[in-house]
Amino acid sequence: MDIIVNKTAAEMGRVAGLKTAELIKRAIKKKGSTNIILATGTSQFETLKQLIIDKDIDWSKVIMFHLDEYIGISDQHPASFRKYLKERFLAEVKPLAAAHLINGEGDASKECERLNKLIFQHPIDVALVGIGENGHLAFNDPPADFNTTVPYIVVDLDNKCVMQQYGEGWFKTIDEVPRKAISMSIRQIMKSAHIICSVPDQRKAEAVKNCLELPINNMFPASILRDHNHCDIYLDEASASLLTVHQ
Repeated sequence: MDIIVNKTAAEMGRVAGLKTAELIKRAIKKKGSTNIILATGTSQFETLKQLIIDKDIDWSKVIMFHLDEYIGISDQHPASFRKYLKERFLAEVKPLAAAHLINGEGDASKECERLNKLIFQHPIDVALVGIGENGHLAFNDPPADFNTTVPYIVVDLDNKCVMQQYGEGWFKTIDEVPRKAISMSIRQIMKSAHIICSVPDQRKAEAVKNCLELPINNMFPASILRDHNHCDIYLDEASASLLTVHQ
């Protein structure tokens, strides 16, 4: 695992995007196509912008999955991750070979089954992820399940996660935040050939320190990334501010 600290969140996202684009193009050159996972949220704004402006990526050879989606909200809700990806990414690039978005409006178990069958057929080359304020990876809140091999699972959001979603402005009131979501599991994320983890902002500094410096533990879900052979952690100075090794 490599840790790359940039001065600002914008620079962090640009550098992470450049590395992601390189990995995507490398996979297409090697295999003729590539399978990727995209994350959402504020941590991904600049990274996705960098991918969008890279005109050398042949998106027609890219199959996309995404990490998680709330259960019980439509794709018209401001907090919907489907809405986020449709508007901030899919509408800005040429059509992909396929974009497998998570639908949390119907039967969650059946939706997990549908996605599980698909992702089993598409080993992931590059996964974009972030780290939550509670150390979560996707919506795998502590104590995260480090053991299940099921790719997509139904999870409960803990109180700190709910507070983060409200605090970021995605919901008008805290009571509007769903308490359940469909999430890619920890083991599935770790199966990705490369992982690009972007974590900006001072509010993530404690989670970053816990996940990168304390023993790997499911109470700090993203700490598991340290066991991945090809994971790059991109931080800005604020999110890295509590790390001992970068003082």
